[in-house]
Amino acid sequence: MVVAERKPIEEILAMVADFKKVLLVGCKGCVTVCCAGGTKEVGILASALRIARKKAGNPLEVVEHTLERQCDPEYVDQLGPMLQENGFDAVLSMACSVGPQFIAKKYPIQVFPMLNTTFIGGALEHGVWAEFCQSCGNCIIHNFGGLCPIARCSKSLMNGPCGGSANKQCEVSPEIDCIWHLIYDRMVELGQVEKLRNVFPIKDWSTSRDGGPRKIVREDLKL
Repeated sequence: MVVAERKPIEEILAMVADFKKVLLVGCKGCVTVCCAGGTKEVGILASALRIARKKAGNPLEVVEHTLERQCDPEYVDQLGPMLQENGFDAVLSMACSVGPQFIAKKYPIQVFPMLNTTFIGGALEHGVWAEFCQSCGNCIIHNFGGLCPIARCSKSLMNGPCGGSANKQCEVSPEIDCIWHLIYDRMVELGQVEKLRNVFPIKDWSTSRDGGPRKIVREDLKL
């Protein structure tokens, strides 16, 4: 899932300093799962903004709404009647960065991101998420026991560890395990350690973000 975290309240207050009425929009997708932008988080931020502005003697009206997803036009379209009738100064999006971009494309109103989108990852434990995928566009984890050296190695090395790791830990980020140590243990477990002798060529990054903004077209799904 896409993992994100809310911007500092001071930064958000600066964004809305000149506004009197805003629409705060959450998302029931990934940011709900990582507890950053769901209905509950919308309510918390709305209350924080109201309290801070009331305390400053400059009340702010915050209308709360949560969409099923902000990355699908069919759900973003649901904001139309609200924006036409209520005289909002701006929309505050509590989705990953795709959400505010979709809203900004659709409506002639200022849109502000309330979250910082961080990575594609998964939960290690309750309240702890880690990066597992770099969206490189050419998945090869089957060669490494199902583990990704692109996203989970600090140097994205594909042919073994760098030599700087110690005690199974990464030299760049000592708080995390060296992924190549984990890959080796996994390949031993699978009885496939000899496969690690294969040398992989320099990665073609054209399928990643380095090749420009990407698009997938499924003709079988188009209307």
